[in-house]
Amino acid sequence: MKILLIGDSCKDIYHYGRCRRINPEAPVPILEEEYFETKEGMSSNVYENLLSLNVNVTHLKNNEQIEKHRIVDLTYRQQLIRYDVGEKNIKPLDCKKLKSGYDIVVISDYNKGFITHDVAKYICKFYKDVPVFVDTKKKDLKCFSNCYIKINNIEYELLEDYNKNCELIVTLGGEGAIYKDQIYKTKKVEVYDVCGAGDVFLSALVYKFAQNRNIKSAIHTANKLASYTVTKLGSYVLTKEDIQQLEK
Repeated sequence: MKILLIGDSCKDIYHYGRCRRINPEAPVPILEEEYFETKEGMSSNVYENLLSLNVNVTHLKNNEQIEKHRIVDLTYRQQLIRYDVGEKNIKPLDCKKLKSGYDIVVISDYNKGFITHDVAKYICKFYKDVPVFVDTKKKDLKCFSNCYIKINNIEYELLEDYNKNCELIVTLGGEGAIYKDQIYKTKKVEVYDVCGAGDVFLSALVYKFAQNRNIKSAIHTANKLASYTVTKLGSYVLTKEDIQQLEK
């Protein structure tokens, strides 16, 4: 299977430390940083997850660098604040870069400017004969057609419109996901960090669908793996061992 992934990309930078005192200048905690790590974020997190599952994937992303900095207290395993850099002036995808020959197309749209409404329409039209999976932060989804659209429950509540020829998969956090009015439940776990859970759900969904072309089976697998990753701190990259263990 050859998969094309298109989407906004960033660097997730985690600053880990401990808060032992309050700033005398303002009522805010002071983090004493112990270490930091940088991970691939947004569509690049999807890419890393698909690569780790030995999927043959091509990635089209923005050239401009976006950084998301997260300040995390290790004592309580809690994120205190996040600040973002570089989201302005992201150039849209040059649709001339699109090529045929893919079995599945994945759009990881964080709505930063790389995938405009016109770009989304062009992608769906260009790949009208292959399955297209979309994860988007847009509110008006009329630009997407004949595809699977995965959004979370908050995004669903803010949804303005979408094409009825698309099929919605709405994730419900600890309650699982809903597809065609059926709820696919998931195992309750202790949540430490939801960062990247949606990317993992999308990656697992596409991975399983590529294997058996069964969307319901793919949702079950995506539920399990997304639930597993929220028990970890930071963006998590799946392994084949994860899938083998969790599908038992």
